[in-house]
Amino acid sequence: MKKITLSFFILLTIVACNSSKIVSNVNFVPPTAYYLNSSDLENAVIYEANIRQYSPEGTFNAFTKDIPQLKELGVKIIWVMPIFPISQTKRKATGGDNSKFASEMPEGEQHKYLGSYYAVSDFKKVNPEFGTMEDFRNLVKTAHENGIYVILDWVPNHTGWDHVWIKEHPEFYTKNEKGEIIDPINPETGKSWGWTDVADLNYDSQLLRKQMIADMKYWITKENIDGYRCDVASNVPLDFWKQCIPQLRKEKNIFMLAEAWEPELIKEDLFDMVYAWEGHHTLNKIAQGKESVKELNAYLKKMNEQYESNDILMNFVDNHDENSWNGTMKSRLGTAEEIMTALTYLLPGMPLVYSGDEYGLDYSLKFFEKDVIPKVKGNHWKLRANLGALKKNNPALNGGKYPASFKKIISSNEDHIFAFEREKEGKKVIFIGNLSDQSIETKIELKGDFTEYKSGKNISFRADTPISLKPWQYLILENK
Repeated sequence: MKKITLSFFILLTIVACNSSKIVSNVNFVPPTAYYLNSSDLENAVIYEANIRQYSPEGTFNAFTKDIPQLKELGVKIIWVMPIFPISQTKRKATGGDNSKFASEMPEGEQHKYLGSYYAVSDFKKVNPEFGTMEDFRNLVKTAHENGIYVILDWVPNHTGWDHVWIKEHPEFYTKNEKGEIIDPINPETGKSWGWTDVADLNYDSQLLRKQMIADMKYWITKENIDGYRCDVASNVPLDFWKQCIPQLRKEKNIFMLAEAWEPELIKEDLFDMVYAWEGHHTLNKIAQGKESVKELNAYLKKMNEQYESNDILMNFVDNHDENSWNGTMKSRLGTAEEIMTALTYLLPGMPLVYSGDEYGLDYSLKFFEKDVIPKVKGNHWKLRANLGALKKNNPALNGGKYPASFKKIISSNEDHIFAFEREKEGKKVIFIGNLSDQSIETKIELKGDFTEYKSGKNISFRADTPISLKPWQYLILENK
């Protein structure tokens, strides 16, 4: 009996040792999945992380160490611009109509042209420019420890010319009459977008669809991310998203952001949020004196008709495309920058902060080369921290699946004064703003006693109370 027991013990020891060896050979065992709580969407701020330009190092680790302080801005979702290896073939050096490839630049300068994040050469690896996969895992882990979700910027419409699919699965790509793989075509013009550093994917291929979904599942199941921001999502067939997103949601409760505005993308449990593109352009035009409050009211009426009350729109005054290609917030908004920023927090939806906005980024970041944002906290940080705290703490600014109500407030100067009320659970937030470059005296159809959020002063309104506002001045009022 002792021999049997001893033999059994030895056998267990051998098995245990072998099992230990097997485990030690596994590169990564994902931690317990961090699950998205939909209630967090009600008061969330989303932050777009440009890893390359965020710090002098341009690495995951340099960004990760700053994640805890993003909570000061009310950030609950970090959208990380594409982290994947960038194609070397046709690597972009410049953009625009006269764009050039790195190979066309002087030989001694070619190394500094790093190419576009959106020319992906492998969907399951990380760009060594940013660090290692372990570094990325630490970024995700740190975000989760701070109550912040991480979504990856996914590029479903095209790949770089180095992608393995080019050789192994040419049927995955769109081809011209000569059978040559082509770059993406603008569906409105039938001509090239000018994105010559990428090859257009053809979703007629069922195998492509299967592989794309598998690659997206990988990051959810193995790397513990919380969803995706999908580049040019409306250029990908809607029926693919109907096929893909439900399968991803079976793996984990995820957050899906479409770089698109089309209402159909946010229906039927597809994307959670789309871009408020028209709202963004409207705010720009008002700041530039090209439009007025009339157009903003028309936009909000249109949004109310196009979308359901629980559809989330992403409000923004800046993002990577706007900053690099259309100018800085200062150049587009001028002295209206603060009031327009405030509106992105107070209007229904979720506000976006682009890397550097919190530090007052006032120049256009290079897109294909290394650059760096300023990192000195000042008035811009204070503004966004205050607005983020207001959104976090007052349910009247809820903008998720259970949003606060929105009601326009009438003024005696409807061309320049924009006023509205948000309300939920008995809490109210009132916005009164002068969306013009001239001083305005007006009367507001508002009664009650309020606290002005920025100054902390008490303000009482009666039906005939006059109010004077300087150019681009605004008030944020909370009921007592």
